[in-house]
Amino acid sequence: MAPVPTGNAGASASSTSGTFCGHCGGQYDGGDGPPSYAHRTCGERLAMEPPRYCTACRRRMKVQVTPLGWSAECSRHGVLVP
Repeated sequence: MAPVPTGNAGASASSTSGTFCGHCGGQYDGGDGPPSYAHRTCGERLAMEPPRYCTACRRRMKVQVTPLGWSAECSRHGVLVP
């Protein structure tokens, strides 16, 4: 049996760290300028809740919320840390 790749275990959960938005999964229009209004509200929501989409590949993540925090795991990039 082949080993399972662990991916990027130290990936960031920020909505601006990848190509896609961590809240809605849409294309991130970031850069040096301010993000669009739609992604500004996504950023506000991500301050209060965990990301639902991987910012690198736009896959829906497995998210577990506990009283002490949350964890999110992408099938390709591994566990995201808060």
